[in-house]
Amino acid sequence: MNFLEEERRTLEQFLPTLDEKLRAIPFADLERPGNPGIGIYRELKGPSVLIPEALGGSGATPVDAVRIHRAIGSRSPSLAIAVAMHNFSVATLVEYSLYGDYTNDFMRSISADQLLVASGFAEGRTGTSILDPAMVARPAEGGYVVNGSKKPCSLTYSMHLLTASVAVPDPEAPGGHKRAVAIIPADAEGLDRRPFWANEILAGAESDELALTDVFVPDQLLFFPETQSDIDAVETGGFLWFELLISASYLGMASALAERVIERRRAGASELAALGTELEGAMSALEGVAQGLAGRERNDALLARCLFARFSVQQAIERASALGAELLGGMSFIGSKEASYLYAASRALAFHPPSRSAIAGSLAAYLGGDPFRML
Repeated sequence: MNFLEEERRTLEQFLPTLDEKLRAIPFADLERPGNPGIGIYRELKGPSVLIPEALGGSGATPVDAVRIHRAIGSRSPSLAIAVAMHNFSVATLVEYSLYGDYTNDFMRSISADQLLVASGFAEGRTGTSILDPAMVARPAEGGYVVNGSKKPCSLTYSMHLLTASVAVPDPEAPGGHKRAVAIIPADAEGLDRRPFWANEILAGAESDELALTDVFVPDQLLFFPETQSDIDAVETGGFLWFELLISASYLGMASALAERVIERRRAGASELAALGTELEGAMSALEGVAQGLAGRERNDALLARCLFARFSVQQAIERASALGAELLGGMSFIGSKEASYLYAASRALAFHPPSRSAIAGSLAAYLGGDPFRML
């Protein structure tokens, strides 16, 4: 079968036997809390796949990464989401390394010990900007004290490090704050884990709550962006990585539905072509943006292109998952939870920031000639 062949070949190149091992585990077992997927990923040196080879990693490119995530999403949606949050965090450290050696030691440590990194950035808060930190850091002797929580936070129980966006009081603007990124060990005093995720869909991603109460962060583990009014080059790169990885992961879930249609010969040529048009067209859009990221583009034009691609993927998933579930038929729905699970899981891309309604004004203004602004 040619469908998903390139993605699984790339996965095998960087993480040999992962696809085989995931395929050997019952689907339901991969999607439950405490599943073996995250451990297998770590055993196969997945945590360092995006880290440059010079720092002990595999050096996967952005194009490699979107292919890897689509392939993983087609086998285990929960693992794809957990890994997307880790890889987004690691990619942000890689982005910092393009402008200095601030994070090189952290990346060497991740590579040496295959550490998993959770993402504590501003997700899951309706009505807030993606740039608004979910946690607050106040200055203390030798560093900062962080308070707040992140919910949901994937890899709640398996993480070794947490990267988190924090708001630091701005002495030059009374009542205002500056954005920063903090790196916090998983065993830091004052960091607690609390139940939060109540849905069985994607439960295997370990997306519960991380609550921080007076967690101390040394000066050297907190980084400030170059600009506070909008996103700087590092934040731009990190955001591009996030949208690509998360979109590819959900595209993999919708692709798993289509793969079942192809394998079971449940559709005619026109219906299969329609599925392929939606899914392969969406993947081509992601790969195009990934090529720009690999070429060191970090500008408002690529940000806008990335978001147009993400929402194109989201719409393609909506159409393809509905068609795929329909083509599999009622007996598939009755006899197994897999089709309905994949259908529901793939649609959750819509819940990740930014929402279409929140960013529509910026995208419309960009089309008319204004610079693109991330709100």
